[in-house]
Amino acid sequence: MVCSHFILIFCLAALSAVQTTDGFSTVQRRTQHTTSLQLWPAVKEETNTDSVEQAVDENNQSTLLKKLFDTTGSSSLRSTSQTDALGQKTTTDTEESDESGIPPEVLKPFSLLILSQFILFLGVGAVIPAIPLYGQSIGLSSASNGIVISTPAVALLLVSRFAGVFADKGRKAAMMSGMFIIAIADAGTAFSNNLATLVVARLGLGLGRGLAEAGERGMLTDLANQTPKLRGRALAIQQASVGIGIAIGAPAGGYIVEEYGVRSSFLCVSAAAIAALGLYALLPETVGNSLTSVEASTTKVKEKSSENEADWMELLKTSQTWRSLTICQAGVSVGYACKIAIIPILASTYLGGATGAGFLLSAAGLSGLGGAVIGGTLSDQIGSRKAAALSGTISGIALASIPVGLSLQDRIGSDSFSFETVVGGPDATIFAGLVILWSVAVSAQGPALTSLGQLNAKKGAEATSLGLPRAAGDATYIAAPLILGAVSDRLGDIIPGAACAVAGFAIIIGSAALFTVEDGKE
Repeated sequence: MVCSHFILIFCLAALSAVQTTDGFSTVQRRTQHTTSLQLWPAVKEETNTDSVEQAVDENNQSTLLKKLFDTTGSSSLRSTSQTDALGQKTTTDTEESDESGIPPEVLKPFSLLILSQFILFLGVGAVIPAIPLYGQSIGLSSASNGIVISTPAVALLLVSRFAGVFADKGRKAAMMSGMFIIAIADAGTAFSNNLATLVVARLGLGLGRGLAEAGERGMLTDLANQTPKLRGRALAIQQASVGIGIAIGAPAGGYIVEEYGVRSSFLCVSAAAIAALGLYALLPETVGNSLTSVEASTTKVKEKSSENEADWMELLKTSQTWRSLTICQAGVSVGYACKIAIIPILASTYLGGATGAGFLLSAAGLSGLGGAVIGGTLSDQIGSRKAAALSGTISGIALASIPVGLSLQDRIGSDSFSFETVVGGPDATIFAGLVILWSVAVSAQGPALTSLGQLNAKKGAEATSLGLPRAAGDATYIAAPLILGAVSDRLGDIIPGAACAVAGFAIIIGSAALFTVEDGKE
């Protein structure tokens, strides 16, 4: 019944998005037509042939050329005088867009992408409280439960390079194929009846996520590049939509687990993925794919050059920024592994079961909305590197302090806290507060890290470049749940929340790497 409510919400959201995309096909046809008009003078000058003849009114042609310049920036196809004249107009138009907000041609696909992300993470939020409990329900220890959690990361790591290259050739194909695989994989998880089928289903989830997320990162970069002065805030909006989805989905997931069983929550993810797949079909392709032979040959050369420059080993050898991003993302992944593998179990113990865990994750998601706004604004104001380093350090300190908070009641006594009967004691209150602080800080770090990566991504190979830190995070995520689970099994009874401290120190070390980069050096 709850899943049917999810599906109803998803369908209504999809219907509301259709009107937003009415103009997409018209804009694409207009851009394709303008491209052929724009290419004609360059072909005529270089080849001295009269094979292309267009009878177009000069005013209409000028208007179309201006739109093409605004959309694609194909200044190399214009003569010097045309470039100078149109360049001045474009600069003025861009400034006006930056002052008034996101340009309409960017706002429409961006809004649809945000809506699809929100719907998807409604389902993801529903399954978050269930993942560690699912392992416990089939008799897995905390360490063994890491297999269920880290298996998708194995597939993510293996497919990350291919997914980035694939997404650089076409965002929509990667996004839609990945989302379809996600829907199948989560349904497979729900119906798995042994460890072998469960592992296969979770590997499928990793494959689908790798493709879908590579396309999403690439499309988000394409859209953000058209609003550079608003990059941080635009990325904050995207992260806020994810936070809202999780905030709504997490308590619903706790209810679903308690009423219908752990497996049913995975079906909610499948329903959300199907809805997101439908919305992805309405998005425009942001990678140019309607090129003439002359433009196509030039583009192939540029793509080959970009792929070489975006080689991960080359990026690591030549760029301190990418090295620091990679280390930092690894630390962030340890924190997220703690969120999935450790925090729900602690919340279930201290806050009263799966429902309490769901409400804590919901509160963390809602508080993360403010963090996303803070992070996006800081990125635009003080720079993405500084914003990421500062917020990451705070998030690490928050997790590292959880063992102290959980032992505080034994040290000073519970009588000093008047709210003990409301939330279960000071240890529970401090634990919840530190988790929320971590959520705010890591949510602020997210837009900053993404912005830093986008600013340093190789032109034409954005998805491939951005896949490097993500691959490092996925590799870390394979081992992190196992390590944190082992720490919890060994020290959890002696030092409650010891695994959280390990995760916190890993985040602090990763964030410290960003302080080694000097702005403007690369």
